[in-house]
Parts: sequence; C-alpha cells; structure tokens
Amino acid sequence: MDFLKIDYLKEGSKKQRAAYQALITHRILEKLSQFEPILAGTIPINIDIDNSDLDIICYWKEKHYFIETLQALFAEKQAFLIRETSIDGEESVVCSFNVGEFEVEIFGQNIPSKQQNAYLHLLVEHQILQQQGEDFRRNIIALKKIGYKTEPAFAKLLELKGNPYQALLELYLQ
Repeated sequence: MDFLKIDYLKEGSKKQRAAYQALITHRILEKLSQFEPILAGTIPINIDIDNSDLDIICYWKEKHYFIETLQALFAEKQAFLIRETSIDGEESVVCSFNVGEFEVEIFGQNIPSKQQNAYLHLLVEHQILQQQGEDFRRNIIALKKIGYKTEPAFAKLLELKGNPYQALLELYLQ
C-alpha cells in the first residue's frame, strides 16, 4: 500500500471515498505540497469511527513560515485553530478546521514526514491489520468506539506491555 498518494481512497469504504473527495475538492494536500503532506491516522487503514478526523502530517523547516502558510491557506475555514506544542520533546504545530463533514487536523514537525511517528504507526498498524484479519479490525473499531485511542487499542489486543505508542514503534523496527 502506497500511503504517499491518496488514490487508494477512491476505491475504499464510504468514509474513505468521502475523505478523498474532501481532500481533492478543497485541494488540501496540493496546497500543503511544499511540506511533504501525508494523510495518516485511522481513515487510511479503515479503522475510523464516526468522529474520526483527517490527520495530515507535514514537515516544516521554518516553523514560523509553516504557521504563516497555514493561516494564509485555511484561516477562513470553519473552526480554524492553530497552536504550538511539544510532543515527545519535538516542537510541533497543530492546526485544525472543518471542511464538509470532516475535521481536518494538520500536524507539523521539523522531522521529514516519512520519519514521523504518525507515519510509522500508520505503516505498522496497516501491517498488523493485514496479518490479523477482519475480526481484529472490527475489535479495534469496537475499542475505539468505547473510548480507546488507536495505539492503546492495538496494544490491548496484541497484549503489548508498556507505552503503547513506543511498543508499536518497536514492532515497526523489528
């Protein structure tokens, strides 16, 4: 599966097809192209629930330029918010807004997109879903519906110990 292009969404679930349409109609990835955008999260791997958002990870080299670009591109969108934070000791920018039925969350760090944890989690979760099958996928969704975040849901079903985010990354590195 090539998650670097979103064409796979066109043939996916109803939500995946709607996500593809929203991203194309609003040209979101195109507008972010200079920041190596990748759609990550639950929708690409079909474990989304009703309120799942479109998670887009980006790579910025100049944080202030990234923030200014996000404001110029999306400030007029409904529920636009932008904030700076630190995640795992890394400076991060999180921008959210609504387009159609979706909340979009753009997450940027000064780390190439393909090296960010969100992308690595996407790859390992996809691999696990392929290995474990449909019942496992349904069980992940059931846990998410009762409040589990994605990585803790995987860790619970796989009986991984310790920090679920790190435990999944360790599986990826194997």
